[in-house]
Order: sequence, then C-alpha cells, then structure tokens
Amino acid sequence: MANIAVLTSGGDSPGMNAAVMSVARAANLMGMNLIGIKRGFNGLIGKSGNLEEDIIHLSLDQVLDIADLPGTFLRTARCLEFKDPAVQEKAAAFLRSLDVKGLVVIGGDGSFLGAQALAKKGIPTIGIPGTIDNDLGYTELSLGFDTAVNVCMEAVRAIRATGRSHDRAAVVEVMGRNCGDIALNTALSTGSEILIVPEMKNWSVDDIANRLAALVERGNKRATIIIAEGAYKQMAPFDVYNFMKDYTGGSRPVFPGSPMDAYFLSRIVEHKVMKTEVRANIIGYTQRGNQPSARDAAFAFEAGVVAVNLLKHGDTNRVVGVHNGKVFHMDIESALAIKPSFNRRMFNMVNAL
Repeated sequence: MANIAVLTSGGDSPGMNAAVMSVARAANLMGMNLIGIKRGFNGLIGKSGNLEEDIIHLSLDQVLDIADLPGTFLRTARCLEFKDPAVQEKAAAFLRSLDVKGLVVIGGDGSFLGAQALAKKGIPTIGIPGTIDNDLGYTELSLGFDTAVNVCMEAVRAIRATGRSHDRAAVVEVMGRNCGDIALNTALSTGSEILIVPEMKNWSVDDIANRLAALVERGNKRATIIIAEGAYKQMAPFDVYNFMKDYTGGSRPVFPGSPMDAYFLSRIVEHKVMKTEVRANIIGYTQRGNQPSARDAAFAFEAGVVAVNLLKHGDTNRVVGVHNGKVFHMDIESALAIKPSFNRRMFNMVNAL
C-alpha cells in the first residue's frame, strides 16, 4: 500500500478537519496509508524533537468523527524556516524516509508556496485552500471563509438589534489582514452602512465621520461601520494620542504612537459626529473557532476526494479550488500567479446607499 501524507498549515480555518477526514476516507478506499503531519511544515523538519509529536498514522476510526469539529485535529503553525532551501530539502528527505508518495497541503498562499517548494524537490503535492480571508485569487472559495462570514453576520445582526434599541451606532472589526472579503460580505448580508477594507487606500477618519454624520442627518443614528483588521494600515495619517489624550469618555489608556483600533475609532468618530453614541465591537477568533458551515464542509469533502484521486493517478503539483460554483484543479504555479480581485462595485454600493 502506498503512503500519502496530509498537513494543515498557517492560520486554522473551519473545514480543515472535514478535509482531513475526506482525504482519509478516499485514501482508505483507494488502498493507501495516510500519515498526518502535525503542526504544519514544522512537523516535516522535526522541530519538536520527538517523532511522535511530528507524525501520526491516521486510521479511519481516528478521523471519522472530526469533520464537524472546529480547529484542526493535526494542529497548525507557521514555519518561517521553510523559506530556506536547505530546510525544504530536509523536509523532502524526511518524507522520502517515510516512503511518502504524495502530500496534501491544506492552507493559504504561504502554505502553497511551501507545497510548491516541495514539488520542486520531487515530492508530489496537492493543495487544498484553507484560509478564512478568501485571498487566493484562483478560487472563488477557500475553506473557512463562508463560516467566518456567517459568524460575523450573526454577530452584527445582534449588534444592530441592540443598536436599534438605543439609537446607537457601532464599529465592528472583523478579520482580513490584506483582503476585505469577510468585511464586504458581512456588510452585504447585514445591511451595514459603512465599510472600510484594506483595498481602500488612504481613507481618513474624517471621511468616516462625515459619512456617519450624513446618515444621522437622514434619521439613521444606528448605522454600522464594518472594518477589516488590515484596513488601519491603509488609513491616512492620524495622531491618535493627541486626539484622545484629553478625552474623558473612556478609561482605555492612550500613549504617544498608539495605533488606531476599533475602540479609538469609535470614540473619535463619536466625538466628531456628536449626535450619536458609537460603540466598538471586535469579533475576533470566533471567526476561526466555529463548526464549518454546510458550504465549507461540502467543499472540504469534495476537495479531499479530488486531492487523493490526483495523487492516485499521478496528476500532481496542483491545487483544488472552486470556479463558477464547481470544484476544479489547476497547476500550482499558475494558481499562485493569479492575484485576488476585490468586488469594488459592491463596496461602492455599501458606502453609497
């Protein structure tokens, strides 16, 4: 029986366990042994110093019930050392020592770069996209994105409900370091009125305050401002300290050089608008630590089967994705060359209505 391996790498995302389960079931059907690599690429380079902490032989009994579990059964981590070609060769040699004939990598663009490096070292690889940010340009969907949006949607609905009760506006921060897809889809699905994303260059606090003031003048004192966590770095220069140092509306300390965040943004906008209260909310890691949605779980199931089929038939060094609603696969180099696109038309619509 051939050995294949699977690992999860980078940030955890809902659906990773479902994909591992699917890989295990498909491998079992096709007469393959499955080895789980723990903590991403760290497990390939023996970073723990203990082989039992680096690999696990996965039986069906171990993985049949993990599909609906949040997080990742195999654990995950980032591995900056893996950028070193010598470290990549060490990992490839380790896989050869285990007689591994193929590797399934579940993760984002950094994980795919690691998979690509191993492919160049002669290790057949297949990538399954697993990142809540949905920032891989070649695919319409990555594991965890739909779940993250649903978590944010439910949270914003609750925040807007209490906002209606008090005629109170809200700043809601969601994940998205370099990609505003979670923020955009959260805004679209909740009717939020103001959207700030990393794709929005040189935005200013005054722009946001003016937009909120216009909404208040039209009778909407309970608007919701959705901001992606990575959007602050695209903000026009603003001295948080000098604005907030004399502000007595909250107890959070401010220091010279304090960066903008959801708390400060809400207080500053509230002070500038003057006619409505504004409260800060950070949804945080609940976006990662939830059970996968039906859409994510279904994609994970199909992607796992496709990955093992590709390894079985020698069609390797490819990544699985979704195009026009259907699961497909393409070569990894072409996939990584496709830059993500942002739906600016819908972004403009949110901020215009």
